[in-house]
Amino acid sequence: MKPRRRFGQHFLQPPWIARVLAAAAFGPGDRVLEIGPGRGALTGPLSERVSELAAVEIDRDLAAFLRGRLPARVRIIEGDVLEADPAALFGPPGGPPWRVAGNLPYCASSPIVFRLLELARTTACVRDATLMLQREVADRMASPPGSRHYGALSILVQLDADVERLLTLPPQAFKPPPEVWSALVRLHFRPPAVAVRDRRQFEAMVRSLFSGRRKMLSNAVKPFASARGLDGAAVARDAGLDPTRRPETLDLRDLSRLADLLCRT
Repeated sequence: MKPRRRFGQHFLQPPWIARVLAAAAFGPGDRVLEIGPGRGALTGPLSERVSELAAVEIDRDLAAFLRGRLPARVRIIEGDVLEADPAALFGPPGGPPWRVAGNLPYCASSPIVFRLLELARTTACVRDATLMLQREVADRMASPPGSRHYGALSILVQLDADVERLLTLPPQAFKPPPEVWSALVRLHFRPPAVAVRDRRQFEAMVRSLFSGRRKMLSNAVKPFASARGLDGAAVARDAGLDPTRRPETLDLRDLSRLADLLCRT
């Protein structure tokens, strides 16, 4: 089975399998959903370590290949994790929450992460997710306020999850090798770190703010505020924020206060 570029496939090579499995630390009693099992480099060893394993694969040829190689108790789901119904992924309700594993295609990593955040928040079926990502994406997800990688992705992930860095891998760990380094991270899902009245509006505000991350807050918030008939600088002051600060210095509490005022109309 050759990698297919249209699915962003980069297969993990044997020398790295044991290291990734050790860092992932799945074990007896775990129910694991693997996203993008590929040729089954991790799926086979995982099937011997965990109590229940399901694998969702978008490539129908790979799904058929896996069915012929893996134990029958491994449930192969052919489809797109972004569109699959939760019942198809996790089965009937009940039992311990699932743990997710995945070597994500770089072109779809952010949408898949947001899908997992949504599933964890709305179904209570997911405990954590151990994901292989482009190292730059992992840096952005884990960055604290004030750092150069801190931005919309950091905020929207950290609202609902704690990010733990586990392992860094060079391009040669995969075939074909990508042009960038990769990182294995774990998202520990939890209740929201701060109260958010309207998630859709909060996300829109954050993305708007960070389209001008180097601007002063009064200027960065202006388009979003003006569209609602509000003065951005005045709203910032009402939220207890200095309008001359830059968006990249705002933490979740700052952003929650700002959103409460901006999104009330």
